[in-house]
Amino acid sequence: MRPTDQITVREAYAAMHRYLERLYELAGADELGGLLGSMSLLPDGQTADPTAWTDWIQAVEEIRAGRGNLQLELEPGTDD
Repeated sequence: MRPTDQITVREAYAAMHRYLERLYELAGADELGGLLGSMSLLPDGQTADPTAWTDWIQAVEEIRAGRGNLQLELEPGTDD
């Protein structure tokens, strides 16, 4: 993607959904299926699980505010 290319928050959500859908088609993981179901849009445009959209918007706002890892590096886990 070129730096001048822009998509809307809704288009980005749809792209993320499609990406996860492809992973689900390859792996068939139940967790992905559940996530996709909650992210799906209802006829009124709302997500099946209202918190899915709220969580998405929160993530977008965090990135826009510079509180995210744009390199998409995994953070080391902690051992409890």
